[in-house]
Amino acid sequence: MTAAPIAPATFREGYAGQGERPVFPGRHIPYGPMPRHKLDVYLPKNGKVTATIIFYYGGGWVSGARWYYRLFGRAMAARGYAVVVPDYRLFPQVQFPTFNHDAALAFKWVVDNMTHWGGSTSRLFLMGHSAGAHISTTLALDPRYLDIHGLSPNMIRGVIGLAGPYTLNPLKWRGVKDIFAPSAQYPDAARPIKLVRPGAPPMLLLHGGRDRVVGAPASLRLADALTEVGNSAKAVIFPNIGHFEIFACFLPGWRWRSPGLKEVEAFLKGLLGPGG
Repeated sequence: MTAAPIAPATFREGYAGQGERPVFPGRHIPYGPMPRHKLDVYLPKNGKVTATIIFYYGGGWVSGARWYYRLFGRAMAARGYAVVVPDYRLFPQVQFPTFNHDAALAFKWVVDNMTHWGGSTSRLFLMGHSAGAHISTTLALDPRYLDIHGLSPNMIRGVIGLAGPYTLNPLKWRGVKDIFAPSAQYPDAARPIKLVRPGAPPMLLLHGGRDRVVGAPASLRLADALTEVGNSAKAVIFPNIGHFEIFACFLPGWRWRSPGLKEVEAFLKGLLGPGG
C-alpha cells in the first residue's frame, strides 16, 4: 500500500537547508521564510504542559488563518495543553504537496523549540479539521515530509482527525483537481487511505453523521485500513453533527453538541499514561 514517490524536484522544492533559531511562544512567530510561515502558541497559565498539540486548520486548501482559532487555542490551553496553530500557504499561490511541506516545517519548529516552553518531544500530537485533518494524517503516514528535516513520524504520539477527506481521489473532483494537479503522476501520494502502513501513530478520527462536505465513511474506512495492518485507530461518528460543528464542539458554549472533547481527552490521556 506504499505510494510511488513524487519527483524529488517537486517534493523538495524550497526546503533544503532551512533552519530557525529558538523563538519563545506568543503570536506571529516565524517558522520559515515565507509570509504565511507564521504560527501562534497557546500555553497553560500555570506553565505545566500536559502535551503539545499542533493544530492544522481546514478551508479546502484555499482559505483559513490561524487567528480564527484563538478560542480553540485558549480553551485547550486552559485544559493543560500547549497548542500550536500554524498558517500554511494556500492555493492558488501553491499546490500540493507544498501544504504538507509547510506543515512539516512547522512541526520542525515545534520540535526545535518545545523545551523553551515546557513541552516534550515524547508528548507531541497532531490534530486537524477537514483539509487540516488530511494534512495531519498524510504527515503521519508518509515519512518523506519529516525525513527532509531529519525527523520521523515516530515522533508523533498520536493524530486526531476531524472530518478529514482521507479517501478522496482529488484528481477526480473538479473542485480540488487543480489544487492537486502535481500529484497526477503519483495520485496515491495525495490519498491518506493509500498511504496506510504498519507502525503508523495511533489515530482518533471523529466525524459527524450529518456531514455533507466530507462523508463520515471516510473516517470509518481509514480506521479500518489502519487496524487491518496492526495500527491503533478508532473512528467515532456523532449522528447529529455536521462538518463544521465537529470542530465547534471544542469551543466554549458548543460542547453540548457532542462528546468530542471527551473523546479527545480520553485518547490523549490513554496514550500519555498515568499523570497525563
